[in-house]
Amino acid sequence: MSEVRIVAEPRTAFGKGAARKIRRDKKVPAVLYGHGIDPKHLTLPGHEVLLALRTANVLIRLEGDGINELALPKGVQRDPIKGFIEHVDLLLVKRGEKVTVEIPVITVGNVNPEGMLDLQLTTLAVEAEATRIPTSVEVDVEGLQVGASITAADIALPEGTSLKEADPETVIVQVIAKPTEAPAEEEAAEGEGAEAAAE
Repeated sequence: MSEVRIVAEPRTAFGKGAARKIRRDKKVPAVLYGHGIDPKHLTLPGHEVLLALRTANVLIRLEGDGINELALPKGVQRDPIKGFIEHVDLLLVKRGEKVTVEIPVITVGNVNPEGMLDLQLTTLAVEAEATRIPTSVEVDVEGLQVGASITAADIALPEGTSLKEADPETVIVQVIAKPTEAPAEEEAAEGEGAEAAAE
């Protein structure tokens, strides 16, 4: 996973008023924590942060006045109406360090036409090196028959990545039968038959 470089400024003013001023300047207040350090309060450029957060588990290189750190976003607060980012919590990470993250589950292929796909989990908790986090995990469902399922243990994870928290027998996707619907003509005929019998 490549790093996204973002300029970070130390933040010395706190409180709601200070945060509002930062946002008016199209910037985002943030806190960097982890590895036993005192939390560092930062100000980040709003547009760059918004673009970076489009990638799940993006690795951010913070650079600025006395700052040169790697971090992962761990908490993002957005305005419930306008959707802009109000605050970001960042977790300090080091190269070679293992971290636990949630990665999206993506299905590829088509199941048997008689069935339909039932995705039980949309994300999977994995442990991976902080600088080598997979962007997603693919599950091949091509040709699966009704009743078939794929568990967490069946998924091929990239080298250096392992399951975390999930039971290996946890069902990720399964194929269920399509609901059967009687044709409208048959339903109408049955209705007419019932009326005739009543007469």
